[in-house]
Amino acid sequence: MPHLVSKLTPLTPVSPHGPMPHRKIIRSWLEPIVARSTPLAIALVLLDFCLFGLSLTATVWVSNLIAKVLLGMLTGFIIGRLFILGHDACHQSFTSNRRLNTWLGRLVFMPSLTPYSLWAVGHNVVHHGYTNLKGFDFVWQPHSLQEFQALPRWRQKLERLYRSGWAPWLYYTVDMWWKKMYFPSRKQMPTRRAEFIWDGVLVSAAAAVWIAGLGWASQASGQSFWTLLLTAFVVPVLFWKAMIGFVVYVHHTHADVAWYKDKSEWAAAQPFVSTTVHLTFRHGIGSALHHIMEHTAHHVDMSVPLYRLKKAQKMLETMLPGRIVIQQFSWRWYFDTARRCKLYDFDRLCWTDFKGRPTSTPLRVVVEAA
Repeated sequence: MPHLVSKLTPLTPVSPHGPMPHRKIIRSWLEPIVARSTPLAIALVLLDFCLFGLSLTATVWVSNLIAKVLLGMLTGFIIGRLFILGHDACHQSFTSNRRLNTWLGRLVFMPSLTPYSLWAVGHNVVHHGYTNLKGFDFVWQPHSLQEFQALPRWRQKLERLYRSGWAPWLYYTVDMWWKKMYFPSRKQMPTRRAEFIWDGVLVSAAAAVWIAGLGWASQASGQSFWTLLLTAFVVPVLFWKAMIGFVVYVHHTHADVAWYKDKSEWAAAQPFVSTTVHLTFRHGIGSALHHIMEHTAHHVDMSVPLYRLKKAQKMLETMLPGRIVIQQFSWRWYFDTARRCKLYDFDRLCWTDFKGRPTSTPLRVVVEAA
């Protein structure tokens, strides 16, 4: 009963050279941290909806076009904060009430136009169940050289754009939101459920109400409807999509993070720790993002609420020295990662450029046939 022992005796950090403890043992270290607080969760929802309302109102109210665009970007950032709350609710880690989590999740997902049930399937089941496993986890899944060369020319160009570092918004909009979440085809989502359709209808209605409100505001204020549509709807939504595209990219794309095509090898690599990046920021940006960048703790135990993630991440990094990928964010690092992480060699376990040349240290030596 190792989880009981860990509560009664001081915890000793695991040697970087020793075997990785079982996931149950690691999660037992976090048990004193995972308590959910419904009042705190509701307060966060109210705070972020107030910020969203104020930012959106200010975008409509100001007359200067540049100010409108900047405020629209701020609105997009706050949409991201609301989405992170919904992400927790979807994991049932936000409040202590399952039904409340479900409805709060749907509510805070509406500004980001995210269908709750489809996000839950793609994220909770697929991404968390098979993080960085080829053929299962579709989030920023890299192609091999052979796969890339077999793609049509237009798709090769699109892949180059996706991995340029400049187009996370486009990747998320097309390959994740449009294909996987917004009324997906049977090819993308063979399982058909009524809630998938109704959640799509719900976010469509939210968008319609939002746009209709801007139409009313344009009439009431004498402003151009198209200017308001651009600055108070299109800019916030695109900024949000760029934000989430960036976040999911940096969470699992790094020169020291591997992808696998063999399930047994993937399982042996302790993917809940090894395939995730803890990206750190200065100036309180991590807190402004509701600590979603403390991502190792989240993958180790999805039940850790976002308002406990910082403490949980610190615990893991204390107990597992040298095991967790920790990266201080800089734009130089980000674009260097985008330059290096184009394709993946699943035999050597290393990143490559678009010509198949290794750009990270191979984790496995492959003997070429004579």
